[in-house]
Amino acid sequence: MKKALIAGATGLVGKHVVKELINSQHYDEIHILTRRSSPFHKHPLVQEHLVSFDELDEVDDVFQHVDDVFVTLGTTMKQAKTQEAFIKVDYTYPVKLAEKAVKHGVERFLIVTAMGASRNSRFFYNVVKGTLEERLINLEIPSLHIFRPSLLLGERYKVRTGEKSAELLSKPLSFLMRGRLEKYKPVKGSTVAAVMHEVAQQNSNGFHIYESDQMNYLGDILKA
Repeated sequence: MKKALIAGATGLVGKHVVKELINSQHYDEIHILTRRSSPFHKHPLVQEHLVSFDELDEVDDVFQHVDDVFVTLGTTMKQAKTQEAFIKVDYTYPVKLAEKAVKHGVERFLIVTAMGASRNSRFFYNVVKGTLEERLINLEIPSLHIFRPSLLLGERYKVRTGEKSAELLSKPLSFLMRGRLEKYKPVKGSTVAAVMHEVAQQNSNGFHIYESDQMNYLGDILKA
């Protein structure tokens, strides 16, 4: 039996990751790092740690016996309001979590970034995500898995108006996204979570990147 840690458990993908871990036959402890109490805090497998991500040193010992770390943190410019605040959530916090994972010998680190992540992008959002990926790769985590969804589908605790509008517009067009356009096809948050859980059970070293089309394909296999 393994022990997992997840940061971002109240988000669209994160809540499904927790459900996957709870229903899994592979974990007997699930540690949740969160700023506010999650819907899972009373589950017998869950140990919830209320923490400010600016003060992660307070939970340093939680990483000592963890096998797999799942990071699903993320915000938007509208929520963050400034580029500095956005960078803190989407770059600084994930890097701190990864550094602690390396420090304590965590085997696997799984994180959600975004399609188009690249430090050379014209878009600030993708530059931050791409810079994050490069930093994580340079940390030489034994088994690093990067998930790059396009548009995420599913119910959030806080509705993001722009994403909801894009979701409504994209659904009728999904059947047209074939071939080279396949990776732009929306992916359900629950599918991303299911694939993350499955990948965490594989013994694969080095770093691996999963685009939306791969996640949708693997998700269909897991449902079969």
